[in-house]
Amino acid sequence: MSYEFTARLALSRHELDRDYEARARPSLFDELWADDGTRVLLLWNGQALLGDDGIAGVIPAEVPAAEDLVYLGRTTDGAATPWVAALLDDAAAETLGGDARWGNLRELGSSLSDLHAGLFTEALAMANWHRSHRFSPVTGKPTVSAVGGWVRRAIDDESQNNFPRTDAAIIVGITDAEDRILLGSNAMWKANRYSLLAGFVEPGESLENAVVREVFEESGIRVKNPTYLGSQPWPFPASIMLGFTAVVDDDQPSTLTPDGEEILALRWFSRQELAASLDEIALPGSTSIARAILERWYGGPIDDRREW
Repeated sequence: MSYEFTARLALSRHELDRDYEARARPSLFDELWADDGTRVLLLWNGQALLGDDGIAGVIPAEVPAAEDLVYLGRTTDGAATPWVAALLDDAAAETLGGDARWGNLRELGSSLSDLHAGLFTEALAMANWHRSHRFSPVTGKPTVSAVGGWVRRAIDDESQNNFPRTDAAIIVGITDAEDRILLGSNAMWKANRYSLLAGFVEPGESLENAVVREVFEESGIRVKNPTYLGSQPWPFPASIMLGFTAVVDDDQPSTLTPDGEEILALRWFSRQELAASLDEIALPGSTSIARAILERWYGGPIDDRREW
């Protein structure tokens, strides 16, 4: 694994000890609310409350009634500041007033500090999990938050512990014998948007096999030598993106063919061709691992004006 590459990934940054042992304390949130040093990240509708320097660190006394609380951990800067995420509904968010500023992680991720990027990413992932697991997958009965917000339990059966889940997805920088890179346009995007090929890992499948399968399914191209680069959490809503490179397998002739369902268009780009196309196409945004893999191949930052 290349830690140098991972350091480029906006949402892989953190300055937090998750302090997992503290989660089991029954009085954890009472203790945290009594601690003058505790800071709270307010999350509403997938957005975080912003302050002058990024994420607003609200004191417990200023926190509106929350749907759920999640203990995020303590800072690693020596101060060991405890951080909690408070997940707000619409009514609670409205009590903060019309001047409250809210920010989106996709847009802000690369501009936040290491601490704030890690806090926001962790909090958003947990918020998405809580809101999609209000009921037991076994009995269908309502669940409640427990263990510092890291477990949901059926109200009438504490033995049923539901833990947060993360969906693994691979994303690949594919190059050919001329060192061109393959970019595709997804059916869910505007026609001028291009990015790397990606897809979810299937049950019983290795990451490397997922790379080969997904690339062939989406593009008709056979690749070899999948090489792992690094990973980035992607809580939109619950993924971790596992970055790879791969090269076209010339021993298995294949034809570039968009699958027509997920991928509508595919193009090979040399570095010069990509630079010449920047007024025509939009590339993945600076928060994404796709952008980091693309710029690693390109040899440096890409000065485009149409990122998304």
